[in-house]
Amino acid sequence: MSAKQNTGPHQVSLRQWISCAPFEQLLHMRIEEAADGKSILTMPFLYDFAQGKGLLHGGALVSLADTAVVMAIKSILPPSTHFGTISMESKFLYPVTQGLLTARAWVTRREDRTIHSQATIYNDEEKPVMEFSCVSKIARIKRESTSPEN
Repeated sequence: MSAKQNTGPHQVSLRQWISCAPFEQLLHMRIEEAADGKSILTMPFLYDFAQGKGLLHGGALVSLADTAVVMAIKSILPPSTHFGTISMESKFLYPVTQGLLTARAWVTRREDRTIHSQATIYNDEEKPVMEFSCVSKIARIKRESTSPEN
């Protein structure tokens, strides 16, 4: 079985803290900028991303928005911080038939380990095509046991 057919678990090493993982590379996402709790990502609408009627698949849009939010969050956290999306809401505003999409994301607030974020995706004409909001959570730090060994 080749590495690409292996069903996991997988060890992924990113070149940098803020960089695209294999799935994001598969979707041709590009990080244009990520700093100070904000990010801008782009993704082309390629043939392989179309659903049965020729529109961009909603899952590709959600993936772009979620990844943009992740990069905005990474820009305010120390490298190697473990966190994940625990809830998300997507509002599809306009169908996508072609072009380069731009996601603009920002962190709206942080409460201890919980981070709230939003993103808007725009088409080539700067028309909003999707609004996205999510909640992410930072993993608890695992602490070594301090009990003496017998």
